[in-house]
Amino acid sequence: MPLGIFYDQIRFEEKELFKTAENLSVPFKRLNIDEFFFTLNERGVEIRDIDVVLLRCVSYFKSLHFSSYLEGVGIKSVSSFKTLQTAGNKLFASMELIKKGVKTPKTVLSFSYQSALNSLSKIGYPAVLKPVVGSWGRLISLIGDKYSAEAILEDRQYMSPLYQIYYIQEYVEKPGRDIRVTVIGGEIVSAIYRISPPDQWKTNIALGGRSEKAEVNSELAEIVLRAVEAVGGEFVGVDVLESPREGYLVNEVNPTPEFRGSMEATGINIPEKVIKYLVSLMKR
Repeated sequence: MPLGIFYDQIRFEEKELFKTAENLSVPFKRLNIDEFFFTLNERGVEIRDIDVVLLRCVSYFKSLHFSSYLEGVGIKSVSSFKTLQTAGNKLFASMELIKKGVKTPKTVLSFSYQSALNSLSKIGYPAVLKPVVGSWGRLISLIGDKYSAEAILEDRQYMSPLYQIYYIQEYVEKPGRDIRVTVIGGEIVSAIYRISPPDQWKTNIALGGRSEKAEVNSELAEIVLRAVEAVGGEFVGVDVLESPREGYLVNEVNPTPEFRGSMEATGINIPEKVIKYLVSLMKR
């Protein structure tokens, strides 16, 4: 049976996955999710012979809802519905990490302009306001003082209800970088530093950050693997902050990780490891 790879845009990562599957002679179907419709109580003809699907949609909401359908018709989804639902929402992920005893930045949750403003007295300035769903560092705000807080929170009142869930974290004085660890099938396969551009506090490679190879010590490996277990991850990227006071803190877990920066910095063939892991699932 072939492997299914669903996407909505073809980026570097998807090209590498397709090329790797071809090089390994793994039968697969490349499927644009936007081209099909799916009847909920049956497998469509395009997936009738598929038992394992890799979801590579840029749209989190497409992957989340499609994974529910796939599992409902008996198809293994990577990432799974549980992983996407949990890791794709920063609040849900934080709660699962906390329950597993994984250290995270101090975070407060509120649901109104005034309660969010009041919460900053507990977190202190500067603080970081994040949407509970989002990627690539978009709509993340560094709040420096009460005046900027009032302006940013006021803007949020006129956005969609999703942005009126106020998820505010302490600002961690990291050393100009964070750590992205890629985990496949319970194995740490790569780790990189994502280094902020000059005069920028965000480390996202999509925003101009650069990557360097990082070493994984036993302490980092332990917290990363506990974070992966907390969200049920099979192919995920774990973002870790280095706090001068508290050591490693898990910031986020990405259920559909990009890996171009990791490949360039480490030379590790991540798509090959992904495809081989998926083949192992197909054989079970």
